[in-house]
Amino acid sequence: MDRYSHRERLELIFRGEKPDRFAASFWRHFFHKEHYAEGTAEAMLDFQKRFDWDFMKINPRADYHVEGWGLKQEWSHDEFTKHRKSNFPVSKLEDWRDIEPLKLSSPVLDEHLRVVSIIRKNVPAGFPILMTVFTPLAVAGRLVDDDNLLAEHIHEHPDKVLPAMEAITQTFEQFVVELRNAGADGIFFATTQWASSNLISWEEYERFGVPYDRRVIEAAGEDAINLFHVCSSSNYLKELVKLDYPCKMYNWDSDDPTNAPVDRGLEMISDKAIVGGVDRNGWLLHASPDEIKYKLGDMTNRFDPSRLIIGPGCSIPPEVPMENLAAIREKL
Repeated sequence: MDRYSHRERLELIFRGEKPDRFAASFWRHFFHKEHYAEGTAEAMLDFQKRFDWDFMKINPRADYHVEGWGLKQEWSHDEFTKHRKSNFPVSKLEDWRDIEPLKLSSPVLDEHLRVVSIIRKNVPAGFPILMTVFTPLAVAGRLVDDDNLLAEHIHEHPDKVLPAMEAITQTFEQFVVELRNAGADGIFFATTQWASSNLISWEEYERFGVPYDRRVIEAAGEDAINLFHVCSSSNYLKELVKLDYPCKMYNWDSDDPTNAPVDRGLEMISDKAIVGGVDRNGWLLHASPDEIKYKLGDMTNRFDPSRLIIGPGCSIPPEVPMENLAAIREKL
């Protein structure tokens, strides 16, 4: 039997103290349920009930951030198939001037505030809930059909994009405050593919990412349990950790050969917890439950539970066998 509650375990880790066992959390899309508030909440609650993770990362549909500006989606009713997107709000440079702040009464923002509220009412008191929010730069990236279009506009016409960045940031600053009021303990703040040298330079991320990141994260409040997720290959994790964002945890794809592995990450990040270590597209997806337990045992022998929280480098494929997740939970 566990000695501590999920929140107590995390609080020990945040203080650098050794918990009773390794903490863990995993997250994934449930495409067939995530097109309405009750379905998203039900999927998250069922997943948590089955595996009893140490915190819940609410995994909403990824493009909820931009639907209020006109993006259309044809909902998938298949668990393993993504939604189909159309009507991208920005197709040419002049379209950025049409991006203005959204009201919190916008149907899509209201829907996701209800997701948080439903979940909070149906989990034990104190259980940590994090809602997914993208960096404003990634939100801008969802407004276009092709990442390269935004990258081109940043390279060649930065002043045309900056007013839209301000509108997006104002929207999500307010939204994050209301997420906390709805019952979220913090945010899972994701850079998607933008904090990476694959699309823009670090100097460009310093201008179009960093100041807006900080405003949105800080809106969650000083007591927030925030997780900073640095997506993609060739990421800027090394540069980002030096900025001391107000977060408790860092997460990235440590199995990508272009990124820092877990042990290197632990050296770079000395005062925050790390979530990761599990190869979501490799052994988690393809190994047998017995192999999963062996892999996890090797990991827990190598690392310290006061620094590492077991998890994936990003959202796990929906095709990951449930018995593989069960093997991880049983081994903790």
